[in-house]
Amino acid sequence: MQSIMPIFLLICSNVFMTFAWYGHLKFKSTALWVVILTSWGIAFFEYCLQVPANRMGHEIYSAAQLKGIQEVITLTVFAIFSIFYLGEEIKWNHIAGFILLVLSACLIFKK
Repeated sequence: MQSIMPIFLLICSNVFMTFAWYGHLKFKSTALWVVILTSWGIAFFEYCLQVPANRMGHEIYSAAQLKGIQEVITLTVFAIFSIFYLGEEIKWNHIAGFILLVLSACLIFKK
């Protein structure tokens, strides 16, 4: 459970992060200053989850391993977000690139 909680928090923080960074793309007519302030507000909750996740996680994982986990989670959450929220399709080259990034993250865990 101790090794899973940081990963769970990173998943949750990534959902907030993805909405903060990319959610506004559906609202292109909204004033930029409104989008920026809204994104900051959403990002606050991301940090409230991400900082404890990394602090807890660093007791179990190295910083490099945490970053590898973070990147895989980020890409997974973004792919889901891109398909279901933005209505974009994932192409073969996106999948191939994702697989290569997952493999690179796996190398971080190699002893």
